[in-house]
Parts: sequence; structure tokens; C-alpha cells
Amino acid sequence: MELQDIVSKYPPKQLMLIPIAIIVLALISLGATYLSTGSPVKLGIEFTGGTLITVPSTESQNAVAAQFAGYPLSDIRNIGNRYMLQFGPMSDSDYTDLAKLTNSKFESPEIRHMGPIYSKELQAQALRYIPVSFILMALVVFLVFREPIVSLLVVVSALADILTAAASMNITGVQLSLGTVAALLMLIGYSVDTDILLSMRVLKRKGATDDKIKGAMGTGFMMTGTTISAVIPLIIASNFLYLIIPSFTRMDVIADMSTVLIFGLAADIFNTWVTNAQGLRWYMDRPRKALRGQKK
Repeated sequence: MELQDIVSKYPPKQLMLIPIAIIVLALISLGATYLSTGSPVKLGIEFTGGTLITVPSTESQNAVAAQFAGYPLSDIRNIGNRYMLQFGPMSDSDYTDLAKLTNSKFESPEIRHMGPIYSKELQAQALRYIPVSFILMALVVFLVFREPIVSLLVVVSALADILTAAASMNITGVQLSLGTVAALLMLIGYSVDTDILLSMRVLKRKGATDDKIKGAMGTGFMMTGTTISAVIPLIIASNFLYLIIPSFTRMDVIADMSTVLIFGLAADIFNTWVTNAQGLRWYMDRPRKALRGQKK
């Protein structure tokens, strides 16, 4: 059974139980992470502060980690022919000792330090810009449609996309970094595009609501499919290219961004064509509807 058939076969209230359940599961995942770490998603070094060191992978991962046993090593990963080690905040003297140890043990290491003041500033900016983007999006959508329920459906669908993408970060181990914040902001804009496409077709065109939704699906699936087809090569190149070409390393920023985007795009398909579409079905079919701007 195709998604187009599901749209019209089941009552809106029945189908809306599925996205509600997914949102609840996402909130549970984010809440559990918040209780254990103090943040809904695991924060990267840009937001926590600390030191990032990249060294040649001449030894096993466990052997390399053992050499830094006296320091706050929070993560180590293989990025091809090198290991990337992330350390939590430490005193200036500990950082100096860590840098000396690294330079003495490894050839040509890369050491990057992020101070706590800069990290707190980035956290404040992220907490400020994401809510502001939602508020501005809601205002623009309301100015376009002048229908509170329609505007609310667009905002709820975009919020569901972000919650699902953020929960997927906890599942896949992707940390919140400047790159993943950018990916989340991109998802907000993309979600609005597909939801406005659907809402415009339903409110501004003639015909039965189910037929207008099905007609919008063709364009919507083409948009999302094109975007996914561009993201998939990024996932492959950033995660697996170093396995084929040894001189390459894993591109962590691109890998994390593309992972967030692919989960967010998958969530957008569901939330646009189930959450928003079913909300519009209910809204259009309710008794005594009086929709401004609808063609008769």
C-alpha cells in the first residue's frame, strides 16, 4: 500500500496517533540524555571546552588511550590512518603537560584547545538562535496563510523534525557541534518549504482535499528525493572514503552533518505527509469551515 493511499484511507485522528507516539519517544530519548549529561544531546568540544588531539594510528586504539590514562579522555575514534582524542576541560598546567606528552610520544600530532569562555558563548548563541528561528518562521507562515491552525501545523511539523533529528543524534552518537547546529537550522528551513508546499496546494486550489494532498505529494517527494540523493554521497564519502584511499581521513564534521540531515529528511517525509496532511484533512473537513483565501 502506497503512502498516497494511506492518506485518504484512515481517519485523521487515527493516523495522528503515530506521529504523537514518535514525538513522545524522541522526547524520552532527549530527556534521558538531559538527566545523564545535563543537555538533551551530547555536547561537542565547541560547547564544552577541552582539547582535541589527532595522532597517527601506529598503535591499537586501547594502547593509545592507555597512554593518556591520567587525563580526562572523553572520546577516542579511528578516523582512517589517525586517532582523534577528545579531552574534557583541564587546568593550564595539565594542558601543558598533556601537550608535552603528546609531542614526545607521537610524530606531528595536531593539538586544538577550546577555552571554556568561548564554549559558553557558543552555547548561548545556539540557545538563542534556534528558538529565534522558530519564532520568525511562525510569523512568516502566519503572514502567508493568516490561518492560526494551518500555521500551527507547519510549526509543529518542523518542531517534530528537529526533535526526531536530535533524538537520532543520541542514538548514533553524533555530538552537538557547530556543524550539526547548522544542519538542524537547515532542517527547519527545509521542513517549512515542504509544509508550505502542501498547505498552499490544499488551501489555494480547487478540488477534494485528499486529491490535492496526493497531487502535492508528487512534487514533495521529488524535492525530498533530490535532497536525499545529494546527502547520501556525502555520507559515503565522509564515512568510508578513507577505507579506499588510505591517505584520506574520516571527515567528522561532514559525516555528523549528513547523518543529522538524513534522519531529519526522513522525519520530514513522515511529518509533512502524515502529521501536517492529516491535520489539514481534519481542518478542511470540519463542520462550518470558513477558510480565508480558499478558492471555491
